[in-house]
Amino acid sequence: MKRASWLNLLVNSESGAPSPSAKVRELLSRLDEELFELWNLGENVLLAWTFGDHELRFLKVRHYTIAEAIHRVADDENGRGHTPGLVNEVLAGPKYVPAVAFQQLCRLFRSEPHVIRMDLGTGAEAGVELIEHLVRRYGVSLVRGRAVVLLDAVQFSLASPLEQVAMLNSLAYSVNSAYRQLLSKDIQVNFARTTTGDGFYIWNRARTVDANVALYKLMMMILADNAIAQRKARGAWVPKLRAAFHVGEHYEFYQVEALNPTTFSYIVGQVTIDLSRMIAKALPGQILLGDFGIEVGDGTVGPAVRYDTLDFVEKTAVSLDQLHGLEVAGDRIGQIRCYLTGQRVSGERYPVNRYHIRDKHGTERTVYNAKINIHRENAEPIFLGVRSEELADFPTEWIEIMDRAPVAAAGQA
Repeated sequence: MKRASWLNLLVNSESGAPSPSAKVRELLSRLDEELFELWNLGENVLLAWTFGDHELRFLKVRHYTIAEAIHRVADDENGRGHTPGLVNEVLAGPKYVPAVAFQQLCRLFRSEPHVIRMDLGTGAEAGVELIEHLVRRYGVSLVRGRAVVLLDAVQFSLASPLEQVAMLNSLAYSVNSAYRQLLSKDIQVNFARTTTGDGFYIWNRARTVDANVALYKLMMMILADNAIAQRKARGAWVPKLRAAFHVGEHYEFYQVEALNPTTFSYIVGQVTIDLSRMIAKALPGQILLGDFGIEVGDGTVGPAVRYDTLDFVEKTAVSLDQLHGLEVAGDRIGQIRCYLTGQRVSGERYPVNRYHIRDKHGTERTVYNAKINIHRENAEPIFLGVRSEELADFPTEWIEIMDRAPVAAAGQA
């Protein structure tokens, strides 16, 4: 039953298509058993698949082959090397590839395809999308342009074990409560999370600009719920948080749990490295945004959208009316603002500060300091983040003034 229950979860949570027929479900269940054997408890990973002539073909390699390929510079028959860029393009692409491209990948990784005789038919009935999701659970993917939030409990290690449990439960409740609030406004955040020990990485499984904005709104509501809980708490069971938000690339994979891949993914990569270095420098209560400039699709076949950190905050700021009426601790939101801080120089001009920090390895990074002001209808406002005037202890190398003012700068605090 372990394989069937996992397949049911996959069908219900990953695919937006109608549930497959009993015949297709049975074939997928058989296929899952075959892939499970190929995977062999994590010894192998599946890189790609294709189909034709009533056959499914899968490319499997040892789990260490990908890392070896990235570090190996060996010319193939066409004179092209196994460069990191080439391997990453494979990991970033769809798992399903046409037959000719599949053969090229087999030659690239010097591996023979594994053939499974199975006729799934054609079209939507074939469950091709489900096979794609199934293969991903036995493989590794490179995800680009995805936003990730890191929430960190300040001085978590100084708390007693029972206090730590209470802190993580409190934070988990804030995450779930914020998610429920956004759903009430039809803001879809198909979020995933993994613990860091003293906090969470949280990301949206969707990969569009709007999905990244939705994640930022989720972070706002989490921090607001946590702030109210701190005011009401009489002990140390509600954590003081610091937060970091960044957009970048990472690898996504599924670890072994007992004899199965987990049903939830793990992420590791440049974006998580950047977030951990940023959060280590953040002050209690501070919200940092990474300095990113990326291209990401909008969910259509149209061209990718290019935007940077300032563009992103502006796009988020002008969409915040969507949050009006949501409840924080039983009181409705009347107005909400988000912005990056800076120093007022003259009149209405309000440039943004970009802070240059140096991490523990001596690498210089650039970040922005964010503020979120939530005004409620019948309660005092909630001010999230740290004001520019309160950043004296923020360990910066130097501050760069960006000659560009964010939207909704009025009313900054």
